[in-house]
Amino acid sequence: MVEKISKFFKLEERNTTMRTEILAGVTTFLAMAYILPVNSNMLNDAGVPFGGVFFATVVASMIACLVMGLVANYPVALAPGMGINAFFTYNVVLFGFEGVEWRGALAAVFLSGILFLIVSITGVRRKVINAVPQGLKYAVGAGIGFFITFIGLKNAGIVVASPATLVELGNLSYPPVLLAIFGLILVVVLYSMGNKFALIISIVSTAVLGLILGALGVDLMPAYSTDFSVGFMGDVGDTIFAPFRGGFQELFSHPSAWFIIFIFLFVDFFDTAGTLMAVGNQAGLINEDSELIGGDRALFADAIGTVSGSVLGTSTVTSYIESSTGIEQGGRTGLTAVTVAALFLLSLFIYPLLSVVTGINEFAMIDGEEVLVATYSPVTAMALIMVGALMVTQLKNINWDDKAILIPSFLTIVFMIFAFSIAEGIAVGFIFYPIIMVATKRAKEVNPIMYALMVVFILFFALQVIM
Repeated sequence: MVEKISKFFKLEERNTTMRTEILAGVTTFLAMAYILPVNSNMLNDAGVPFGGVFFATVVASMIACLVMGLVANYPVALAPGMGINAFFTYNVVLFGFEGVEWRGALAAVFLSGILFLIVSITGVRRKVINAVPQGLKYAVGAGIGFFITFIGLKNAGIVVASPATLVELGNLSYPPVLLAIFGLILVVVLYSMGNKFALIISIVSTAVLGLILGALGVDLMPAYSTDFSVGFMGDVGDTIFAPFRGGFQELFSHPSAWFIIFIFLFVDFFDTAGTLMAVGNQAGLINEDSELIGGDRALFADAIGTVSGSVLGTSTVTSYIESSTGIEQGGRTGLTAVTVAALFLLSLFIYPLLSVVTGINEFAMIDGEEVLVATYSPVTAMALIMVGALMVTQLKNINWDDKAILIPSFLTIVFMIFAFSIAEGIAVGFIFYPIIMVATKRAKEVNPIMYALMVVFILFFALQVIM
């Protein structure tokens, strides 16, 4: 059996062992396990049943990791992507596209996954990647980093709404805010010390501290609910096959349906391509033409993860940069990804513990009626802030001396933050890039696909005005 496994995954050919691969898989899983509470909590804000999201996150990640390991033989793990889950929750469901609720958003994720699958096996992938300037790709990634950092600060209560200045610092002496600050300091210290598991350690430590403080009588602290596991399978029943239970009808009743699908596809497309190139280079899976060896199979795994995830009840599944931690441990084959898949399956049994990481609601009596005034997520807020910080490192790769890249990149980022919309940030940047290239007499350098995208985004804004 050991010999067959070794031959199947080409362990000797890639100069690794079964023990090394399994250890690499454990390392990768621990580095990305934070996605279980964070993704469940975030999509629950959009109305998706918590237990259903957790189940979908686990199973979709497991499926994608198995395909990545068994088909692509890559030491890369996958799970619902940070940033794109924020787009799902805040831009599509809550604030961006009125009338599109979570089932419609899952339908959009499903169709984006199908399109990803098509472009991955037809060669369209290379044309689209080459059409978008590298600087704009980096700007989109960095902008999403700023966006989810803002959400993390908001969830922590560190930043709050202000009628005078739009935003301001919250009450830093408030118990849930102080707990979130503790988590933020801890994750920054651990990461700065080079701890590979800084995120998961910080989440667990903050949750434990919150439970202790709650037991001592401190208000608005995380609490463990013994009833939390009740209704788990009921939640799964509510989310599974949601796109086919009114989701498509809900999605296509909105005039911006195809735009929503495109943004899901676009973000997943470039996030996956960037991650695979980074970890592929680290693992020695790049050929002399600077292309991924078997890259189409890796993209296939990503697309399968997204399609299965949307059917089960979660947002876009994508390749995780945290896979680099396992590669540092020596992971070089798909056995690493298969190990991560097995650990995701085992994580189904920790579901009841996640009652500790759900949002903390604060109520107040207003005109004799109890009203929800604030919701805090101190246990997971630091994960959003830290992941955002890691994503903005892409700014260093942008050529800030080129006006045609500088201005669209800047506008992409600031519109994501100030318009509170990943989609509108991308749209603004992609409109201004061709305009500036034409203005600087460099129109011939622009790929025709970029002109087509500019027209699409202008129509998107025009529809918003008309509608």
